[in-house]
Amino acid sequence: MKKDNKKTKIRILETPIRFHPYIGGVENHVYYLAKQLTKLNYDILVVCANETESKEEEIIENNISVKRLSYKFKVANTNISSSLPSVLWKTDFDIGHAHMPTPWTADLTVLIAKLKGKRSVLTIHNDMDKPDVVGKIITWVYLHTFFQLTLLLTNKIIIVNPEWRTAFKNTRRLLNRFKNKIVTIPNGIDTDFFKPSLAKSTGNTILFVSILDEHHRFKGFEYLLDAMVRIQSEIPNIKLIVVGEGILVSEYREKAAALGLEKVIEFHGPKTQEELVSYYQNSKVFVLPSIEIEGFGIVLLEAMASELAVVTTDVAGITKDIEKHRTGYVIPPADSVKLAEAIIRILKNTDERNSMGQRGRRLMTEQYSWQQIASDVSQVFKDLS
Repeated sequence: MKKDNKKTKIRILETPIRFHPYIGGVENHVYYLAKQLTKLNYDILVVCANETESKEEEIIENNISVKRLSYKFKVANTNISSSLPSVLWKTDFDIGHAHMPTPWTADLTVLIAKLKGKRSVLTIHNDMDKPDVVGKIITWVYLHTFFQLTLLLTNKIIIVNPEWRTAFKNTRRLLNRFKNKIVTIPNGIDTDFFKPSLAKSTGNTILFVSILDEHHRFKGFEYLLDAMVRIQSEIPNIKLIVVGEGILVSEYREKAAALGLEKVIEFHGPKTQEELVSYYQNSKVFVLPSIEIEGFGIVLLEAMASELAVVTTDVAGITKDIEKHRTGYVIPPADSVKLAEAIIRILKNTDERNSMGQRGRRLMTEQYSWQQIASDVSQVFKDLS
């Protein structure tokens, strides 16, 4: 078959589980990556589940085409759309770009690309695990069947966590079998969108951002609640702002009340990206106390781009840069005492806090801009074309 010489753009099929305006780590990654790729002369089509009841088909900013599919149910955190296989099969694309750790959509994207004689790239954002026994069994079965097939069939594997060889406890051995396919490209951040305010925050506000459900219990919010007991006793006018929603909100409210924290913790629910900007700008410190492996911790990038000092644990993918560039404190996971000490130190030391924020902002603009990340991903696509 002769190639169409008039076809100058490479057509990329992006298949995240969900997409903008839904807010989540993978969803944000695909959204900002897609915006930059269109500037590099790619045609971008996103196929995803219609989680937000948005338009089924539309063209959004930067000429990104979006097709949202209805779904009947979810398995764990994965929307199952029965029409997905046929839609992917009928879609014209040159390279399918799938995203893990949520299965189904990623597996189908890679498989259908192979059957159609197209190329595929698999980006792995995090390790795969479930907290309950049944979930662990199902995950183990999946990893040793369909996941291995997907790794075999895909042409290239991008991993956002540079420490995956030690951090990904459940998938590192399987991934290591395909190390010749693997390239590490971190998450990026829109430093023009997330930026500091000229007017500095005057209150002692701690910010925590996450979905509050069982799938995100690993974010370690319980330990932040425990840490707040000591923080409240040492820092005047302290306030913890929680952005996000989920079925665990009532449980967290009850624990906060039991700890005597009702007056210092505010649950603000979900916010748009535009609203999040002001939350970062009006806070003094950002905290992500994850107790299990973070794929990368994109909210940490957003916070640092906003010139916030950060406190996190040594399971996030960007922790080495946080320590190297002294943009905040990295502590052991599941340690509310050290968590409280780190937050208190930042809040009590204005000069140190401001210096951390400035170094974090500089790190984001110099090494983590989406322009740079998109350029690296573009090179992967070009190598496959």
